[in-house]
Amino acid sequence: MSVLEKPEAVPGRGLSGGPVAVRGRGLSLRVRPRPLAVTLLLTLLAAGTGALALTRDGLVPPAEVLGALFGAGSEQAAFVVLELRLPRVALGLTVGAALGAAGALFQQLSRNPLGSPDIVGFNSGAATGALLVLLHGDPAYVAAGAAGGGLATAVIVQLLARRGSFRGNRLILAGIAVGSLLASVNAYLLTRAALDHAQSAQLWLIGSLGSAERHQVMPALLGLGALLLAALPAVRRLDLLEMGDEAAGGLGVDASRTRMLVLLIAVGLSAVAVSAAGPIVFVALCAPQLARRIGRGTGTGLLPAAAMGALLLAASDLVAISLPTAGPLPVGVATGALGGVYLAWLLGRRGRRR
Repeated sequence: MSVLEKPEAVPGRGLSGGPVAVRGRGLSLRVRPRPLAVTLLLTLLAAGTGALALTRDGLVPPAEVLGALFGAGSEQAAFVVLELRLPRVALGLTVGAALGAAGALFQQLSRNPLGSPDIVGFNSGAATGALLVLLHGDPAYVAAGAAGGGLATAVIVQLLARRGSFRGNRLILAGIAVGSLLASVNAYLLTRAALDHAQSAQLWLIGSLGSAERHQVMPALLGLGALLLAALPAVRRLDLLEMGDEAAGGLGVDASRTRMLVLLIAVGLSAVAVSAAGPIVFVALCAPQLARRIGRGTGTGLLPAAAMGALLLAASDLVAISLPTAGPLPVGVATGALGGVYLAWLLGRRGRRR
């Protein structure tokens, strides 16, 4: 693919809501203005929330935070900002984006709003693989363990859910069953681990950014970027499957191959998140739906969901570390409360409609 040279905008409905086609040598893009604007807005809000977290308690004034970021602050400010707070903020934004994108792919793949990696068991599988590495192996290979566990779970769920043809409801039910079994496996692993290992692993299973370090950020960010780039062309084919497999096949889309590719990408995104911060719940469930409501868009909505996931996790972590408790709460506690409120709101809204 060559570099885009002198792009030419093809007339469309533009800001009125329709897509605008941008074509260049070797590259063709369709840009929808409203989802793009929503993505940019959510990204700015997420970045602003992260910036607020850097100055949350007034220990380091905003001016010194800026100085530390640009290498002009004091040594104390540089240590607090660059070593303690910035890795946590950056990792939280990355993990949130990965969860939001994974949730969007799973929900479009299953055509079910409950299709998120924490509901259908993929996060539990990734957690099982990571726990095995944490408790009985080298912690440096946690990411590999999470990816392996998530992939093995995906294969099992796919085999259970597929009988002749792909059915989204069967995927949800099979995922819930496998996830419940793996949750029991995780509990068993904790009971057989040494006390200090079990305590740290239990905190990790809740979902925490408290142990974020600088060396974790770049691998997670590179993994997120690579998987999003791989997902962008697959999403367009996935959206065409809404017309039915036969109609999509008439347009040159291989339904089985597309679903398998999207499933692998979604599992990879879940593994990136789980290996970095543990199986954080409800972000993957809520982010795609909230982004879709704001953007009023159709289809997968990959990038708005990723931006919304980053915002939700950054805001949840800011709330978790700001509450007047004996110690900072794991971010998984805050996201669990957020998910409960969101589901209660959905039930109330649906009840009023009826």
